[in-house]
Order: sequence, then structure tokens, then C-alpha cells
Amino acid sequence: MIDFQYINKEIPGFDSEFFVLSISKLITSENKVLGDITVIFVSDDYLLKMNKEYLDHDYYTDIITFDYCQQNLVSGDLFISIDRVSDNSFNFGVEFINELHRVIVHGVLHLCGYKDDTQEAKNRMRELENKYIS
Repeated sequence: MIDFQYINKEIPGFDSEFFVLSISKLITSENKVLGDITVIFVSDDYLLKMNKEYLDHDYYTDIITFDYCQQNLVSGDLFISIDRVSDNSFNFGVEFINELHRVIVHGVLHLCGYKDDTQEAKNRMRELENKYIS
């Protein structure tokens, strides 16, 4: 099951059905099984506080992924800063919804076992993001 929650942030016109289908297709394409995924939309300040508390990082980020996967069952929480996604969409010259799609796909790819801790891994992650958002 895929659930969407909002903490002090709303996304007008958000099409949850599109994202449910997109996430489900990605997981199936990766030969995994959909478990429980919650996508939580928050503010920059909320995610910064989480970044400090859970990861000991003192900087803004667009997403923090908590992985609860067991074997091929993909489950987890994706905390997404709507403020950061909005700023990044402006900075990269893309529509907000396209940047949001990329960030959600990025988080789900982490749940599928992909990392982005090296340049090679980041490049692979970007290739997969492009594949799944096209």
C-alpha cells in the first residue's frame, strides 16, 4: 500500500493516483514486491530537524528515506521537503511536478537497494531516475 501524508504542507492538485502507479511500476520493474510505503510531505525546517536528529547532518535536503524493506518486499517512509523541491525545480528550470517525481523515484530507488554514495553510484541512480520518470 502507498499512502501520502502532509505535515504543514499541501500540494494543490496533487495526483496521488499517478504516483501510486509510477511507484508500483518501478518496484515491479526492479523485480521487487510492493509493501507499505508512506510519502510524507514536510517543510524545509521539519526535514532539517530530522536530518540533524537521525543522520547528524546540518543541512537542507529534499528527501530522507527510511528503509524497512525485508528481502524483496519494498517498504519505507519517504520524507520530502516541498520547499526544497520547489526551490530545486526553479533552480533546474523544470516544472515542480517533474522535480517531485524525480525525488519520489529517487527515494524508491533507495528502497530498492540503490545507493548514491560514490560518483559511479550517483550516475547509475541518475540513469535510473531518468528511465523511470520518462
